[in-house]
Amino acid sequence: MTTVRGETECPYNETRYSEPMPWIGLYVAAASIACVLAMKGDIISGFHNRKLWIPCRFFSLNATSLILISIATKLPVDLNTPMPRIQDQFTKLSGTVLICTTMANFMPSLGTMEDSQVILNVVPLGILVITIIVNVCIEMVTRVIFAFRLEHITILFFMIIMLLIFCSSALVVSTTKQLLRQQYELKYQQASDDMAEISTVIMLRNDVRKCWMMAHCCSPQHVLSRSAMCTASGAFCLLGALVLTLAFTRSFWMSECSNDESDYKWSTFFVSLCQLSAVWVATVAPAWRWFNVVNSKCLEIKSWDEFKGEFKVESYWIQRLKEWKDRPLTFEIGNRRYRKIVHGSRNLVLNVCLCLQIAIVLTSKSVRLVSILSVNLLKKTLFCFPCIILPRLFKTCKSVSNDEMRSSSGTEIDLRDFVLHLEGEEKLVQLIMKQGYVDTEKWICRGRKNRLMHLTDLLKKCTISEGFKGVGEFDSDRVSSVGSQEPPPNCWALTLVTLTSIAIAIPCIGQDLMESLILGVNEGLRYVRLVEKKLDLNGPVNMIDAADTVWLGIDLYHRWLDVDLAALAGEDNDAKKIIEHLAEIGKNCILEFEKSTATVGINTKSTLKWTAKALAGNSLYRICQTILEDYENKFERVEELLKWLCITISDILGACLTNLPRVISMECFSSAIEAKEDSIRKAASLLGEAENILDTLGHQAIQDLGIYQFAYIDDWRASKLKNKKPLRFPSATSNDDMSRATLGEVRLSIEC
Repeated sequence: MTTVRGETECPYNETRYSEPMPWIGLYVAAASIACVLAMKGDIISGFHNRKLWIPCRFFSLNATSLILISIATKLPVDLNTPMPRIQDQFTKLSGTVLICTTMANFMPSLGTMEDSQVILNVVPLGILVITIIVNVCIEMVTRVIFAFRLEHITILFFMIIMLLIFCSSALVVSTTKQLLRQQYELKYQQASDDMAEISTVIMLRNDVRKCWMMAHCCSPQHVLSRSAMCTASGAFCLLGALVLTLAFTRSFWMSECSNDESDYKWSTFFVSLCQLSAVWVATVAPAWRWFNVVNSKCLEIKSWDEFKGEFKVESYWIQRLKEWKDRPLTFEIGNRRYRKIVHGSRNLVLNVCLCLQIAIVLTSKSVRLVSILSVNLLKKTLFCFPCIILPRLFKTCKSVSNDEMRSSSGTEIDLRDFVLHLEGEEKLVQLIMKQGYVDTEKWICRGRKNRLMHLTDLLKKCTISEGFKGVGEFDSDRVSSVGSQEPPPNCWALTLVTLTSIAIAIPCIGQDLMESLILGVNEGLRYVRLVEKKLDLNGPVNMIDAADTVWLGIDLYHRWLDVDLAALAGEDNDAKKIIEHLAEIGKNCILEFEKSTATVGINTKSTLKWTAKALAGNSLYRICQTILEDYENKFERVEELLKWLCITISDILGACLTNLPRVISMECFSSAIEAKEDSIRKAASLLGEAENILDTLGHQAIQDLGIYQFAYIDDWRASKLKNKKPLRFPSATSNDDMSRATLGEVRLSIEC
């Protein structure tokens, strides 16, 4: 750099331009590692949840993943930075293969998108892929890329094919969703009709299996992952990873053309290492999807007709293009001649697209057929050597016949009728049915293993033979209201919490009994909250929140809000005086609430306006006053009071939990198609737990009594006070949405 005397020194210094390049290389490596972690999360989540199609959860096609990929592929699009060493050249190839493998990973995520989202995500991906292809071609012409040229040409060919497959798959997403939705509605109605009759828990178990099978098949990502195009993309992804691995092996024997190093310097080592790992991890999911479909079809192709059937182009592949072709123009052209030219040009373009779509489908099916024949040949070769362990990989999941399903369920059930599939997927029905059945059993068994010992011990105290008499005894209509307002209704959770609070305050309660009671109620409250959330549609939410607030203090500190229950029991050994003191505390809470609302002019006629402290105080006051009624005649000893409290808590829990079959039905039938899998998975796990709970309640005794379940605790009370059996469902459940969700009346009747 030269300067002229008397002039300021020029700041231009081109030798410093390359100084940050190694750090840019590390940035590229970091982006590659981020992709690895996201794809690894999908793999772990898929295998953990037995979703063999490995859905895209963490690494799906969106703005974030596109940005990460664009950063990770920075080196292949660098047109003018010299890359003289073999290691530098390998980073060019690894970045190109990475975009190829990530496209195969993205494929199932198209199923979760609406049409507008598909366009917004596929177009940027296409632009990125085309940019990489063009830049790599320029670099090969200018000799920036001089090594691994054959590998680059192969990968660019794969990228073009996969981009066409990707766009072709995006075109049929909405069509396949619509077709499966129509099938789902028909099967849903069939399952609804089956549930309309009085159901046993065994029949309910079969209903869960049916619903899971439908949801399992309707999963948008599952539909795409088993398609011919996704299978073909998995094959190309596997070949791309193989090409990169061979190039990596060959690089150790290649001689260096220059001793110079690129501007990226030492960072190219980390880039190549991270991207090689990313490619291997990115290959797992597409290769596993490819293997599942190919392995399931290996034994199905036995005749020439079946070979020809593999090349049939189903209507849904081209249905959308035909619909576009049949539509009139969306804009008006006044001149008839110009309108005819535009219409003809549009049809010509669509005809080309139709031919291209058919060609892509046939290409994908050809790749799948070649894969099937190759794997079939490999299986026959490997099975000739019994000592080789590898053939075990080709064994599909354990065969589960319909006879085994019937014997395990105790009733006739053919799950094949509930396997929803597209045209051309008939040979995959058995595989889908096996996977769906095994998955359902897994979640039901997981629920069975959830042994709630303390809840079970508590429920053994239920007075089932007397129809849960404690439900009608905890609150008396003779107890007058505090203040000018009508008392709010009772709710399951708040009543349980209040009764437990009173039991803890009784002087004679032992430490072991108190801890056992708290643990049992704590385990039961999880199901109580679920029942109230699903069935008590018109109940005030703030009452459940009040129960949660009070229970937090009881569970952790043995305190009812600000009242130390243990200290209260220590101050006075007279149980009656303690109950009176608690009633006074509850009364004061209500009066304080009315006084505070009166000063600000709040209308408290609606229970939703009541605070958690006021609701808890009202429940405490009424239950304590009910206990004090005729106290001397009912409770001669304090032990009898404690026994009554425990039995009443057990009865209320038992009565509430008889609603669990209805909750399971609603979990199966009330959610949208997109959320079906998660909802039914919860229902299956809950069913396994409910079998243990209902077995503890003495299901046969309940069946003999003919007791039907109420969602509201006050409806149980009313029926007990009238000395009548409860009606089949309360008026609150006559809501249209509720009726559709419950799909009939589910009577608690377990036959094991």
